[in-house]
Amino acid sequence: MTETPEVPNLKARGEPLTRVDGKLKVTGGAQYAVEIPSSRIAYAALVMSTIARGRITGIDTAQADREPGVLAIMTHLNAPKLPAQPTVKNRVSVTDRALQILQGDQVHYWNQPIGVVVADTLERAQRAARLVQAGVRYAREASQTQLPRRSGASGEKPAPPPKGGPSGGTPAEYARGNLDAGLRAAEVRIDQTYTTPFEHHNPMEMHATTAVWQGPNHLTIYDSTQGIFEVRRKVAVSLGLPKENVRVISHFVGGGFGSKGSVWSHVILAALAAQKVGRPVRLMVTRPQMFGPVGGRPPTEQHLVLGARKDGTLTAIQHDSTSSTSRFDEFIEHTTAPTRALYECPNMVTRERLVRLDTGTPQFQRAPGEATGNFALESAMDELSYALGVDPVALRLKNYAVQDPESGRPWSSKSLRACYEQAATRFGWAQRNPKPGSMRDGNVRIGWGMATSTYPAHVWPASAEVTLLPDGTAQVRAGTQDIGTGTYTVMTQLAAETLGLPIERVHFDLGDTDMPPAGGSGGSTTAASVGSAVRMACVELRQKLAELGSAQLEKMDQKAIAELLARHKLDKLHVKYEAKKGAEHDKHAGRSFGAQLVEVRVDRDLGMVRVSRIVAAFACGRILNEKTARSQYMGGIVWGIGMGLLEDTRYDQKLGRIVNNDLSEYLVPVNLDVPAMDIIFVEENDPHINEIGVKGIGEIGITGTAAAIANAVYHATGKRIRELPITLDKLL
Repeated sequence: MTETPEVPNLKARGEPLTRVDGKLKVTGGAQYAVEIPSSRIAYAALVMSTIARGRITGIDTAQADREPGVLAIMTHLNAPKLPAQPTVKNRVSVTDRALQILQGDQVHYWNQPIGVVVADTLERAQRAARLVQAGVRYAREASQTQLPRRSGASGEKPAPPPKGGPSGGTPAEYARGNLDAGLRAAEVRIDQTYTTPFEHHNPMEMHATTAVWQGPNHLTIYDSTQGIFEVRRKVAVSLGLPKENVRVISHFVGGGFGSKGSVWSHVILAALAAQKVGRPVRLMVTRPQMFGPVGGRPPTEQHLVLGARKDGTLTAIQHDSTSSTSRFDEFIEHTTAPTRALYECPNMVTRERLVRLDTGTPQFQRAPGEATGNFALESAMDELSYALGVDPVALRLKNYAVQDPESGRPWSSKSLRACYEQAATRFGWAQRNPKPGSMRDGNVRIGWGMATSTYPAHVWPASAEVTLLPDGTAQVRAGTQDIGTGTYTVMTQLAAETLGLPIERVHFDLGDTDMPPAGGSGGSTTAASVGSAVRMACVELRQKLAELGSAQLEKMDQKAIAELLARHKLDKLHVKYEAKKGAEHDKHAGRSFGAQLVEVRVDRDLGMVRVSRIVAAFACGRILNEKTARSQYMGGIVWGIGMGLLEDTRYDQKLGRIVNNDLSEYLVPVNLDVPAMDIIFVEENDPHINEIGVKGIGEIGITGTAAAIANAVYHATGKRIRELPITLDKLL
């Protein structure tokens, strides 16, 4: 849309404004899903299965019924029968999950919700839930919770996802050129298998819901979610309510990372519990209950074959990936997406396969598919660089894709070459001795490794509204979520900059289905999508002001605005705008890119690995707030450190249960694991991706980190670790 001359142009990089909601958060004023004040509140606790597969043959609730304060115990024996639930074949989105909401006696996985207890205090509810859990009898069946390996381990064989399944439009199979011919033309070949384990989300705030009924047919849900409109839809469908009878509110979310992008069983159970006891009910999933019923990153086994000429030119790539899903639902970890898009290669075949296991359904986890697939691809590229005797950065530049190799469309923007150059210069890459094991500091081996980062630049439809009041303030609203990324802040900045108002005179609100609709906060889309709607709503308001009296536009002070509105007998000026992908967007391929260079220190005797230095350069379009953007990049890299060195969900293969379902045993990075990070913002102007030239940045930071660490470990030790996480036992 052509802007009027009066609308301020956006800066390439927004000011590093401190979060506008920061004071509320540090003083306790920010109210999360289970902190909403409500009279006669009751508390719910989940009862979880203790087997991985089978049926419930009996439940003894007598002792729990006698506990003081217990208001209700709900299991499949007495839960209300609900409308038929959506299946894989008729679900409406890739986030739509098959739920366990007490409609039968079947147990699909360990830690499945099989009951809910409501009491007048949280402690009483939890005690009664433990008593119910102890009184459950099962008919146990054999379970499988491990991904079969290519070596021929027993278990279910991989199968292609069914057509029309939950792929979200991403192909499970892809080919270009002639793979066999490309492999024959190769003078050097890499043929290796890389594996990643089960991982689980662990946001600071666990999943949490408060359900409040207003009469028998109207429900308000306060939920910790990445998608309020998806919660409204799923709750309405599950309970058989008109969607206009369900209101969902989520003002603050203590982290989601993909897990809260779907509606899980506890949300429906909280609503049923509140309906049963006739009181508002709070339900927070405990930390151990986060493992299983609310998703996680599935394990992958990825077989990669790279063929190249001696000068480093890629002639062929084959990428076969197997990941897991549950027996009752489908989720695909699209690991081959970065392989298809990152490097110029004329001959390629990628295939994705699924194995059904007796686990909870996997879920999007920060940079889903891209992070796991990037580890395999960038590790293989590093192996190829050593086989060729070519510098790892030079090899990537040799195969630089000037347009999208998959679609053939030009990039909306791409500054990856600048990322390589700036990161390598800042890191001092030219001083690297390429020989593995050659760099030492006493008893410590030093390793330098690098990898490319990339993530798609998605844009979803979003709406926003802005209201200019006579007191000179602007109220801006959008039905989106702030999952801790700074949405309140960047939208306030964007609106203020566009309207020409000071920050303190703009108020941005979100998190309510009574507001203009927007998509979920996932896939690094919120800033690009909602930001475009906010920007264009403010542009249209400026245009309306111009139509009313352009002389006042030069001074957007309270007096000028009040006089203008009074002269036209208006009590406010209101605009609503819906942003959608335009034709210009579809003519281009959109991705963000980056380069990460890592230094590790490996103890020669103990095999302990420490990341001691990271330099990372990212090009992600316009930056709305330098401060929050830097935090997002750093947060992603911290996740990558966890992925590379620590995170690993372990199953007892005999019992089918997770044995490390708490933060004392499931390891995530702490301060001592994280070095100082040098983050480089590579300036990039993207006129095609959306109205504000913004690409998402929430997930790109994790892509590349694990591979860069693995490549640095090889440089330090001469030992190639192809199975994450990289633990000392694998190096000794």
